[in-house]
Amino acid sequence: MTRSLSALARAGALAAVLSLAVAAPAMADPNNVMPIPALNGIHGLPELPGPTKAVYQVTGMDSPNRTQNVNVLGTDLGIMWDDGSGRMITAFGDSAGLGFPNFLAGSIWAWTSNVLFRSSDHNPSDGIVFDNVVPNPLPSPKIPGIEISFIPTAGISVRGVQYMSLMSVREWGDNGKWNTNFSTLAASRDGGATWSQLATTRRANVDGHEKFQQNAFVKAGGYVYRYGTPAGRNNPGFVSRAMESDIADIDAYEYWDGRAWKPSDAKTAAPIVGGVGEISVMWNDYLGQFVMLTTDPANSVVMRTAPAPEGPWSEPRVLIDARALPTAYAPMIFPYQTGNDLYFMVTQHTQYNVLLMRTPL
Repeated sequence: MTRSLSALARAGALAAVLSLAVAAPAMADPNNVMPIPALNGIHGLPELPGPTKAVYQVTGMDSPNRTQNVNVLGTDLGIMWDDGSGRMITAFGDSAGLGFPNFLAGSIWAWTSNVLFRSSDHNPSDGIVFDNVVPNPLPSPKIPGIEISFIPTAGISVRGVQYMSLMSVREWGDNGKWNTNFSTLAASRDGGATWSQLATTRRANVDGHEKFQQNAFVKAGGYVYRYGTPAGRNNPGFVSRAMESDIADIDAYEYWDGRAWKPSDAKTAAPIVGGVGEISVMWNDYLGQFVMLTTDPANSVVMRTAPAPEGPWSEPRVLIDARALPTAYAPMIFPYQTGNDLYFMVTQHTQYNVLLMRTPL
């Protein structure tokens, strides 16, 4: 990563942002964050009780990746997938940087809605090292009531094309709640360097498509399974599927109604899990099961397993108790098999950055 902060950000902008940050009132939306360690009081990895451990600071000023050098002081999510040629793409969500504050969006930071990092690192035991960055590939106007952010929720490579599912957030609500305009796919045919929205894949927040505003992807048996939840956390989860060749054909999807796959009508989708936040799903060779990570209504990070993509899903097993890491969310599974250990990223909102975690299976 070679792109450095601008002279403006290195000089007067930093002092202005810090002075505003100290005086900023508490708010529910992610614009109210403090990613600078000297001010948020968080240094080093959290010491967690139990088997799950924090192993690496992935983003931020305390990270060996030094993402502040590409103006990512703080960010969230960390959605990982293999690009089909052995390299990993990681999509992060709203990122706080230095520059002109986005006061219209109620933020003291210069914000971007998405950023991608690429890596050739398949061994997470000593952390994940990024090779390069794709800054702000799909910009958002960040206008309240129109589109306050455009956030990735899932990514997958299909036949050499990269696909991201993103949600257009109209406005932030109470903690853990927000309203969306639609979800949609975007595609890249150059390994994630440039992206285009696929307008015909838009799912407006009505007519059953409200169940698929936030997504997760997994491939199995020639299908792409697309999991969905309504906007926000503590919601039911649903699943749909299409043949890999039809991933961008919204009319080709089938929906699991609890007993069988039903064509075309998203309203037929029945819940497969309940009380979940952001979802990540992957097949796990060690368990011989599909694994789902999410948060529960208490905001603990939990794992479920199932023999098939549609379930039935097991009762949740707590990996990180909310009392141990109260502001954790968005657990995202590392895409390469790691034996009897499961690696995943999780966002710690109090420092507004992403950690790599390990738990034994």
